[in-house]
Amino acid sequence: MIRAQSITRASALAGVVCATVYCAAAVRPVDTPSPTALSSWWQAPDNLHARDLFNGPWGAKNAPDPHAEYTFVRPKTGGFNPGVIVLDPQGRQWHVKQPSGHHGDEGPSEVVVSRVLSALGYHQPPVYYLPSFTMRDKSGVHTERGGRFRLAMPSLVDQGEWSWQQNPFVGQRAYQGLLVILLMFNSSDLKNSNNTLYEYTPNPGGPARHWYVVRDLGLALGKTGRISPQRNNFDVFSQTQFITGVKRGFIEFDFHGLHRELVTGRITPEDVRWAAALIGGLTERQWQDAFRAGGYAPDVAARFIDLLRARVAQAQRADQIASR
Repeated sequence: MIRAQSITRASALAGVVCATVYCAAAVRPVDTPSPTALSSWWQAPDNLHARDLFNGPWGAKNAPDPHAEYTFVRPKTGGFNPGVIVLDPQGRQWHVKQPSGHHGDEGPSEVVVSRVLSALGYHQPPVYYLPSFTMRDKSGVHTERGGRFRLAMPSLVDQGEWSWQQNPFVGQRAYQGLLVILLMFNSSDLKNSNNTLYEYTPNPGGPARHWYVVRDLGLALGKTGRISPQRNNFDVFSQTQFITGVKRGFIEFDFHGLHRELVTGRITPEDVRWAAALIGGLTERQWQDAFRAGGYAPDVAARFIDLLRARVAQAQRADQIASR
């Protein structure tokens, strides 16, 4: 009996490891019942220099009021960091991701990466950062630690998760480029549970669009890893690399997170150069605004920005790396 239980536990553990690390599905494009336009994944930013990386694509009008009193609804479930779901005085619902005592604050890094992706043409939900906020619950009114505020929008309906390994865009330049950009930020959380397929209806009663969105982007700006990845830590981030070489015509990266099959032996110098040209269009002011939106002090932001721009410059030289 004991032996049987041990075998069962071992089999279950092997199944978890297989599902999360080693036995990933094949990375390939899949068909959908009707053709899926590239705009569901990415839209070329024809006005990149004019994009607001402080308020983001949803603007100041959708931002949380730092002076408002929020009403507690329930604890946030799921995800690594704790948090709460609250209502603001307008009746809008916010999902607040708060800092974890042992693992750092994901809110600032999530907002930064989200701002950059949305500016570059990748769809994002409305996310903002507040360092603290006032909340009313059954114990009274008190000040809470802030974090990432994500607004629940009636125009954005969650249709479930989508798969990095199998979706209509696998192998397309905008898919490859998104992976390259996430690797620049040391995004360690390339798992499907962070991906959301939204039905977006910009005008009530009008036609709906589908958006393939990567969200919960906070496990970044640190060190990638399968067991103990680190986030939002410049000292750790500065000790890592970005591009480490080339093998059989594919770029190799200093990536140690889950689902390495997404990037190993799959990303070409052309993919990297495309991503570099895209993100290289951001101005210094836009970089500063993205980090300001995440609540970073100017001196800390400057150090992150210098390192990220160095990674962009390295990506722009991808052809030289491949020819060595």
